[in-house]
Amino acid sequence: MKKTLTTQEVAARFNELAKQEKWFEIQDELFAENVKSIDPEHSPYFGNAEGKAPVRRKGEDFVSRIKEVHSLYTGEPVVTGNHFVVVREKDITVEPHGRIQIHEIMLYEVKDGQIVLEQFFY
Repeated sequence: MKKTLTTQEVAARFNELAKQEKWFEIQDELFAENVKSIDPEHSPYFGNAEGKAPVRRKGEDFVSRIKEVHSLYTGEPVVTGNHFVVVREKDITVEPHGRIQIHEIMLYEVKDGQIVLEQFFY
């Protein structure tokens, strides 16, 4: 029987993979099948997605439009209860927006050892 990870354990594994820029591995390993991904209401970059496959497509679409990476930074997760937050900063050139800088807070909710929600604030 597989052990259910605690929120702290999920956040630690998330951090380990994020530091290596392994975002799709995070999705494969830590996301629940019914995960929701929510961006700010009027985001020019992303919309929302629900379900593991649509969330994956959302990420793949954005990555496919990145033309140059100038700098990336991911902070250490801060865990409380069944949530953790991570600071993420990106300086990238992406079609059709050109060079953009995104300073965001990424909020994750964990249930039964898996991420069920990611919500971005920028």
